[in-house]
Amino acid sequence: MKAAILTSSLGGAEKIDGKHFPAKLLEDNGELEMVRSFWTDNARVLFITASPDDQERNDGTLYCMSQAFSMSGLSVSEVLMCDRRTEELVNEISKMDVLILTGGHVPTENAFFQELKLREKLSGFSGLLIGWSAGSMNCADMVYAGPELPGEAVDPNYQRWIPGLGITKTNIFPHLQYLRDAMIDGMRIIEDVTFTDSMGHEILALNDGSYLLVEETGETVFGEAYRILDGKMERICENGGSVRWRA
Repeated sequence: MKAAILTSSLGGAEKIDGKHFPAKLLEDNGELEMVRSFWTDNARVLFITASPDDQERNDGTLYCMSQAFSMSGLSVSEVLMCDRRTEELVNEISKMDVLILTGGHVPTENAFFQELKLREKLSGFSGLLIGWSAGSMNCADMVYAGPELPGEAVDPNYQRWIPGLGITKTNIFPHLQYLRDAMIDGMRIIEDVTFTDSMGHEILALNDGSYLLVEETGETVFGEAYRILDGKMERICENGGSVRWRA
């Protein structure tokens, strides 16, 4: 693998009057330039969805992102979507230049990755891996799948720690700017849920426009980011900056 760019949000679409339209990829903190630096001309791109049975959503993602690449100065020869209809595409990973893991519901995406045996198949991939939101979260060796849907936070059988792809040991918590005041099942997502889950576990919280670059030589955070550990949160990087996260 060349590198992994694990983002809170990749961009590529904007919502207008309830409909999604293609848009340029996010440029905050050099995110688009970082993608360009690892991109191959006329790249073969494969998306793997977080929503394998939502055909309408997957078709919309494929349409918007296909247009977004050209809008962002990224040349492609082929753009494909792996969902329930096209599971066999996972066997083409070694032929792809770019693999993109989409956002969505973390446990649903994780289960699909396990069905595809994606972790094992990644051993033959030598291109650029990009994740956004749930896709980034599921790249951890052991994934922190914080509750997202009503009922999950109070469900004693809900699994908050599940095996991931092993691209990184970092647990990513995306969209921090939107979740600071959010609630789930009558609890504050940050203070009541995530802080409790962080006892003995380090979590990297990212705003949209921030990302983690994973290379053989180590991991670097770009943009505003926070460390959550043992019930406390501290800022480790500001917008426009970068910090070494792991050697």
